[in-house]
Amino acid sequence: MGSQVVQTLRQGVWASLTGGWYHDPDQNKFNNSCHLYLWIFLLMLPLSLHLALPPTTMALSIYCTSITVFFILIKLANYRLHLMFDKGEAVVRSSLSDLSKAPEKKSNASDSCVPEEDSLDESSETSTQEKPSKKIYYKLKLFPGKWIDILYDRLTLLALLDRNQDVLENLIAVFMAFLVSFLGFVLLNHGCFKDFWVFQFCLVIASCQYSLLKSVQPDAASPTHGHNQLVAYSRAAYFCIFCSLIWLLEQLLRRNDLPVSTLYGVTIVCHDALRFTYCFPITFLVGLFPQINTFTIYLLEQIDMHLFGGAAATSLISAVYSILRSLIALSLLYGFCFGALKEPWDEQHTPALFSSFCGLLVVFSYHLSRQSSDPSILVSLIKSKVMPALVESEEEEEEEEDTDIKDPLPEKLQNSVKEILVSDVVVCSVAYILTFAITASTVFLSLKVSVLIPFVTIVLYALAGTVGFVTHYLIPQLRKHHPWLWISHPVLKTKEYHQFEPREDAVLMWFERLYVGLLCFEKYVVYPAIVLSALTNDGFALSHRKKLGIHCDVLLTTVAGLKLLRSSFCDPSFQFLTLLFTLVFFHFDCPRASESFLLDFFIMSIIFHKVKDLLLKLHFILVYIAPWQIAWGSAFHAFAQPFAVPRILSVHLNVCVYETVHCTKRIDNSNSRLVSQVDKETGCDDNNLNSIFYEYLTRSLQHSLCGDLMLGRWGNYSAGDCFILASDYLNALVHLIEIGNGLVTFQLRGLEFRGTYCQQREVEAITEGVEEDDACCCCEPGHLPHMLSCNAAFNLRWLAWEVMATKYLLEGYSISENNAATMLQVYDLRKLLITYYLKSVIYYLVHSPKLSTWLKDATIQDALQSYTKWHHIERDPQVFSVKIDEDYVHCLQGVTRASFCNVYLEWIQYCAGKMETPVDSDEDSPLVTLSYALSVLGRRSLGTASHNMSNSLESFLYGFNTLFKGDFRIATKDEWVFADLDLLQKVVAPAVRMSLKLHQDHFTCLEETEEASILYEAITNYRSSLVICHESDPAWRKAVLSSRDTLLTLRHMIDDGSDEYKIIMLYKRHLCFKVIKINKECVRGLWAGQQQELVFLRNRNPERGSIQNSKQALRNMVNSSCDQPLGYPMYVSPLTTSYAGTHRTLRSIGGGALSLDTIRSWLLCVSSRVRKDNLTSCNSGVNMEDVDCGAGGSSSLSHNRPSSVTSNSLSLYQHRARTTHSHRHHNTGIGISVLARSLHKQNAFPSPSP
Repeated sequence: MGSQVVQTLRQGVWASLTGGWYHDPDQNKFNNSCHLYLWIFLLMLPLSLHLALPPTTMALSIYCTSITVFFILIKLANYRLHLMFDKGEAVVRSSLSDLSKAPEKKSNASDSCVPEEDSLDESSETSTQEKPSKKIYYKLKLFPGKWIDILYDRLTLLALLDRNQDVLENLIAVFMAFLVSFLGFVLLNHGCFKDFWVFQFCLVIASCQYSLLKSVQPDAASPTHGHNQLVAYSRAAYFCIFCSLIWLLEQLLRRNDLPVSTLYGVTIVCHDALRFTYCFPITFLVGLFPQINTFTIYLLEQIDMHLFGGAAATSLISAVYSILRSLIALSLLYGFCFGALKEPWDEQHTPALFSSFCGLLVVFSYHLSRQSSDPSILVSLIKSKVMPALVESEEEEEEEEDTDIKDPLPEKLQNSVKEILVSDVVVCSVAYILTFAITASTVFLSLKVSVLIPFVTIVLYALAGTVGFVTHYLIPQLRKHHPWLWISHPVLKTKEYHQFEPREDAVLMWFERLYVGLLCFEKYVVYPAIVLSALTNDGFALSHRKKLGIHCDVLLTTVAGLKLLRSSFCDPSFQFLTLLFTLVFFHFDCPRASESFLLDFFIMSIIFHKVKDLLLKLHFILVYIAPWQIAWGSAFHAFAQPFAVPRILSVHLNVCVYETVHCTKRIDNSNSRLVSQVDKETGCDDNNLNSIFYEYLTRSLQHSLCGDLMLGRWGNYSAGDCFILASDYLNALVHLIEIGNGLVTFQLRGLEFRGTYCQQREVEAITEGVEEDDACCCCEPGHLPHMLSCNAAFNLRWLAWEVMATKYLLEGYSISENNAATMLQVYDLRKLLITYYLKSVIYYLVHSPKLSTWLKDATIQDALQSYTKWHHIERDPQVFSVKIDEDYVHCLQGVTRASFCNVYLEWIQYCAGKMETPVDSDEDSPLVTLSYALSVLGRRSLGTASHNMSNSLESFLYGFNTLFKGDFRIATKDEWVFADLDLLQKVVAPAVRMSLKLHQDHFTCLEETEEASILYEAITNYRSSLVICHESDPAWRKAVLSSRDTLLTLRHMIDDGSDEYKIIMLYKRHLCFKVIKINKECVRGLWAGQQQELVFLRNRNPERGSIQNSKQALRNMVNSSCDQPLGYPMYVSPLTTSYAGTHRTLRSIGGGALSLDTIRSWLLCVSSRVRKDNLTSCNSGVNMEDVDCGAGGSSSLSHNRPSSVTSNSLSLYQHRARTTHSHRHHNTGIGISVLARSLHKQNAFPSPSP
């Protein structure tokens, strides 16, 4: 423990403060001396030049040139030495040999050559011990034909300097060193630092430059073990960013013509930023700065979210794509807004250009909110439409590489995107026309209560507050498992709440309809009206008086309008609170600080988002360190956890979680070597086999998650939220990454089925109820009806998670397993299995389309001549036994054709009789001969796989499992089967699997399976409805992802010394989950602590205290769901996008996506109804009561088209009865009379025959 602490302090803490320099006692003196002198040189050069020379351009040029030349020489030498190790020649010389001797040359093409490894120890001890007896030199070519010998090795060079892989990396490193020197010395010349802080700043410069030569490994911000190349550039990149901003800000503030230096009363200065650069070593030590690519993603994401209203970024490409599309929309809107605000306009006339700007703003905001930040699906859709030939060729190549069936998910996602694009064409056109008309009507400028606030605006504020309170606070609280953490059960209960095992889809409740209606009204009516009202009023004011200049005013107006509309369309959950705080703060608390409502609302939305995240962080810290429930777990955890607090408070961790696309690759026979499939079972561990269930759960969530969120079944949600789905055996963490308008991007992380002790304790904490708790402090006075006790309510408030729903339904598979050893323990049961095995062989043989070919094949017939003789006996005692073979003849000690026919001839004839083409099936027929030969082959294969020990249960199970997964070892006598391998693949192999199912059915219906007709029907039904295969077979994954109803497999389980065979049956049904919402800052904080402890502080204890169970934070479940090496999830899904259009229940409310075809069909339907109503009215006179009743004036109609009109009337009445379901209390009697009279009319006037 002591050595580990010293190593951590030396290589971690001290190296982070100095930029990578530390004394390593394991290295030789040469390396340690070079490191020390390099660091002193980089520190003293800027300090001495700044103190010795005046702050002129000459001093700056000397310093920058010196550093650039110095780095070029070092990087060039390092690159050439590594190139020498890659492609050079090694020369081995003895210490006693003469140098004039011809050197012994050895090829050194690879890094792992033995002489090079030996030279590591020799060269590292050269300076302290006597010279070795053998030396290895490398040829370093200086010029063509000129070279020198180098006594060195690669590993020692890697310990001296970091390696840059190619020329580009070397150029980037040299450029970064020049940039650090230039910006740092510029700030020194400007006099930004005085006294001791000059030395401190020079130390920061030296640490940034030294990290480009020898970086800190591992760094506090590194998410992986080992060497991380990006960390080498992070310090220099951050230094350049901050110094560039300081220098730029300093130059701007010195200008006299700067338009404004204060905003909302805050003066912009750079002195505070200068102080932050002093803390660079400390900030890198505690890991406040992520690696530079993570920072880039986060920066672009925050700009897109808070300035343009975007949702989230899932990668660097996604972040760049989101920013570019937002900038394109902003540039188009800027032109319209600039033209509208350039000239003043009065209250009675709104310029058409401004109305066009408002219409385009709504259109762009709506369309951008409906698109995902990941462009891959859109690009694939465009490629399939523009270049179909190229897409088809790529698909053919993929099919050649992968024999598995094509994944239906990409095509499903493309159809969803296509549906959204087609719908947006119609919706955006209508939205533009309506917005243009409303803003042109000057409704937002009229009806003013006062000079400042129009009456319409006040109505909209009140409406937004009321609708937002009911939609996002009242209804979600009433639907929670414990509303307000005081009530013991939900007030608004679903139909499935009291059901034990729901077997159907979740029923749509009235409050869900209300929630969807209010949500759509809020998103598409209220907030667009508020933003348009603010735009109109602020635009009118800005057209008369420019505050910050025309360009700045137009830019702020456009950005604020785009951001507010997009965020309202995407996630309006907290918009009403933001609006409330905006009104209260800028109208009552600080009215003088108000700029305009649009800008106030825009600024408050950013502040509210950051304050909300800060409150969540503080809530997690308070819950985690509460004295009455604190659990450190170990002394090291108590020491290491405070180091993670700065990272918990940092803001970059919301992207580093999914910065790299982590997804689980299932191991099966399609992606593993043949030798691994033969020697051992492929992917036989439970985690690999059970991961398919989480993959199917991901597909189910892809189909229904977005719709369920919009129905309020998961409560309030926002981007970055984390939920836990808990059931009997499936426990998964669902991370919501991107929230759009009608789409959700998420990632699922599945935990182990049979988790650790700590995981089970936390699952129990989730599932246990607190309704029976009667305690209050130290006594038990009980509680009010339907309420929680005081202790229960207090404990629920000190948890970082909350149960949102207890009966959330998802389509999945229930698993039932039986021990195969128990089912085959008795010899009679094994004999029954062999009987079903042989009967299945006969069934598949008779039903094979190649049967006639096999019966006429001369090669097969010649090989089976011995089987045609009735006196032929199979006497293999290792294969045939009286205990397991029904046709075994004890006196002959074997199996004969006669005994085989005595048992199986009836079954052969029955199967042959079911064929459409008659097949000869008498005792001497070729069919019986082939069946007998295959029965012998099948049993001999089983004996060979069982190592000729079929009488032993363990050997029998091993052999049967070997055949079940398709591994047949054919004996010499049975090589005739190689004439056509379909005899094995299409007859014997499926028969092995079918026999297992028939053997299971034997325990439930013994008498039925003995009858040939019932057995034949059962096998026929199972062939079409049941999937039976091994789990390592790609067909198993294909069947699960294709949602097959029933599956059967045999699994060999080896765990903790136990060796068992399980018969596993899967049934597709609705699984019931508990939905637990966990504080997202709790997840980020715990993952940050794991990263700090495992990677930076190097804690290698597998039972470390930081992963022990903690009820208040679900610490074990959260930490185990993180990516490796921090956690150990069973399955991590790729980033998956769920669309609202795939949810059946949600489509039934809104009618699906709007398109031209939908409008056309609706118009045709309406016109058809109107035409039928007109025909009915014209033919029935003016008495509308008679029309409704279907009587009177119908004689001519009945003579012309009685049947068609009657049927149309009936269908019309039925349709009206369905569509007017909400008014059935008023017209129930009328509807019954109408249907009765219509039916009476149809019976009274039958249609004439043609």
